[in-house]
Amino acid sequence: METLAAIDPSHFVELVEPLLAKKDLQGLLELLKAKWHPEQIRDLLCSKHCDARKIALLALALVGPTCCTEELSHQLKDPDPVINDLAEHALWAIWLRSGKTPEANQLVCRGAEALGTRNFPRAIEIFSQAIRVDPDFAEAYNQRAIAYYLSEDFDKSISDCRRAIKRMPCHFGAWAGMGHCHAHLDEISPAIECYEKALAINPHLHCVEETVRELKKRPNQP
Repeated sequence: METLAAIDPSHFVELVEPLLAKKDLQGLLELLKAKWHPEQIRDLLCSKHCDARKIALLALALVGPTCCTEELSHQLKDPDPVINDLAEHALWAIWLRSGKTPEANQLVCRGAEALGTRNFPRAIEIFSQAIRVDPDFAEAYNQRAIAYYLSEDFDKSISDCRRAIKRMPCHFGAWAGMGHCHAHLDEISPAIECYEKALAINPHLHCVEETVRELKKRPNQP
């Protein structure tokens, strides 16, 4: 396999910044796809050029494949809060489009729309369709888990969170979601364990951090 040439960070910033200034998303997308492979952009995450790293994170939110998720999850631990936020956004963007077929991705988008209108039975139905189309689509399981959680069907939500994590171990959202379910079921130790797994991946989940502190104040907790 041919080794891809490293991107010059300063040149990358020089080319991309004008499109960002104009908020030309379509132009940016076309430039990224025409000029660089996502793996080249991913490698900029190791750059000492801070602006290049930030713009690379924005770019990966648009064009990054699932093979970038491990490197993106490392950025969640960066001391710069802007890097954290951009990495989190990029991960969610990739997860939502990581189905193996366009149909699966479209179904998850439609399910998310139903979720947004609080039509939970319809959302569950659509996410289940996406899973039938692509049984390895981690985000389809996670989104269905959210729908089950909001329907207060916590056991089914936990099962789907586990399925999502099996396919995407760095999915801090699924770990946190599973923690919420255990907490609602008054299963405090499993809730704390799940929350701490989420925080180990993304230490900037401040609401989760606060919830763990509150749960540990309860009697008989470590």
